[in-house]
Amino acid sequence: MSEAPQTRFGIQRIYIKNSSFEAPNSPDVFRTQWQPKMKIDLNTKAKPLGDDAFEVVLRLTVTANLEEKVAFLAEIEQAAIVTVAGFETEQQNQMLGAYIPSVLFPYAREAIDGMVVKGSFPAVMLAPVNFDVLYQQNQQKNAEATTAH
Repeated sequence: MSEAPQTRFGIQRIYIKNSSFEAPNSPDVFRTQWQPKMKIDLNTKAKPLGDDAFEVVLRLTVTANLEEKVAFLAEIEQAAIVTVAGFETEQQNQMLGAYIPSVLFPYAREAIDGMVVKGSFPAVMLAPVNFDVLYQQNQQKNAEATTAH
């Protein structure tokens, strides 16, 4: 009887990989009534580092437009180095594609809010994101694309 492989999981480090803030149309945007159209983009990626370690990066971009002018663009790449070993491939992919991004999101949300407020704009209160649902939707879309070819 063979033993099941021992599972290991750990977050070694959480850090900002990249961040930027732009207010290309300031100071004019401060003289306009603040009724922005917000666009939020999320993206995640995981890359193996060797020895069961992975880097997971959550990219969060928030763009605020006043009419056709960009009021601000705030972007963060919040990252983590994690150890994941002994899990089935599907479980490991779920952890890297959904669980770790859900851990990173509060850090990214706080960083975005801080940049926006320091740029003299009203705070951005981003709603929580269900990364499990996004991961499942992405898996389904990839499966449909594979069967379509």
